[in-house]
Amino acid sequence: MANAITRHIPNTVTCLNLFSGCIACVMAFEANYKWAAFFILLSAIFDFFDGLSARLLKAYSPMGKELDSLADDISFGLAPALIVFSLFKEVHYPEFLTGIKEYVPYTAFLIAVFSALRLARFNIDERQTNSFIGLPVPANALFWASLVVGAYNFLTSPHFNAIYLILLVILFSGLLVSEIPMFALKFKDISWAANKTAFIFLLICIPLLVFLQVGGFAACIVWYILLSIVTKSKQ
Repeated sequence: MANAITRHIPNTVTCLNLFSGCIACVMAFEANYKWAAFFILLSAIFDFFDGLSARLLKAYSPMGKELDSLADDISFGLAPALIVFSLFKEVHYPEFLTGIKEYVPYTAFLIAVFSALRLARFNIDERQTNSFIGLPVPANALFWASLVVGAYNFLTSPHFNAIYLILLVILFSGLLVSEIPMFALKFKDISWAANKTAFIFLLICIPLLVFLQVGGFAACIVWYILLSIVTKSKQ
């Protein structure tokens, strides 16, 4: 009986990830950005624990792998895409875009499309056991959720407009499927030598989160990308 119960625990946690992601989508569509960000963060927590529970309980399954990807594309692909979709309706537009203003928000769904491509490639890419190739979808989702909540006043001010937002969507969609190696926060021990990059990343994240608060998560993701590029170039 114990085994019959425990083998379903990882998939149950994955379903909680999906459930939270669905709520995040509703919040995002209603432009309730703070709650959308909260449920994306909650999905990320469930996403961490479903893998952890599968390893601890040795409850791996092909179904679990597929379910995880499906849940992730909702929580970390569609949810941030809907956040950006709603934001597009609030940002300023340069005059030459006013004629197509109602169509521009749909570019936000590139985030969902490229997240799906990223997840599909991750499932078949044997290079990504101890690190990542391209930006992980949870990191991308946290970037968008944090950016919109933390910098909302700037993003909806005359100092920012839809062109910048389109460029950001294209940039981060490209990062999802890029060939840039990115480190994983996996600690086999606590030694500095074995985890130098991860420790440097976390040490800089602390002041970013303290000073920028919610927006600090977006800054941390940018720092993560830059540090990954720098450490790779030195190898």
